[in-house]
Amino acid sequence: MVTQKPGTPAPRIDPLTLEVVELIGDVVARYYQEYEVAAGKHALTGAQARVLGLLSIEPMPMRRIARKLKCEPSNITGIVDRLEARGLVERRPDPADRRVKLAAPTEEGLSTARNLRESLDFAREPLAELSRDERVSLRGLLRRMLGEDAESPRA
Repeated sequence: MVTQKPGTPAPRIDPLTLEVVELIGDVVARYYQEYEVAAGKHALTGAQARVLGLLSIEPMPMRRIARKLKCEPSNITGIVDRLEARGLVERRPDPADRRVKLAAPTEEGLSTARNLRESLDFAREPLAELSRDERVSLRGLLRRMLGEDAESPRA
């Protein structure tokens, strides 16, 4: 039996929390593993596929892509360069600020992103087993864990 010294704070992580953290890690690992396989089928790296997926939602500047993917803007520049060389992405002026360049998917890029999304079964199939109310609840819990407003649309 392990005894705790007087005045020492109690451990912060209980067995349930440890299990939940491990399950979240397992879900993330399986998602990224499947994402890498799906990306490879389209001759993309996982990072290229994630950038293309983001841009298929809306064109955005490199800095914003980097913020969303939590990486350096210089890394995004290289990824966008490679996607542009393949004809999947183009750079265009931002209509709101012509000094800023937006990365935007081409028609081929949109089609590739759609095909990529459709080939990701891991996230879609288990979520399909949950009712709409359960998915709404899960979304709210995940947003709360991330410090986001559970009700507002994601930016």
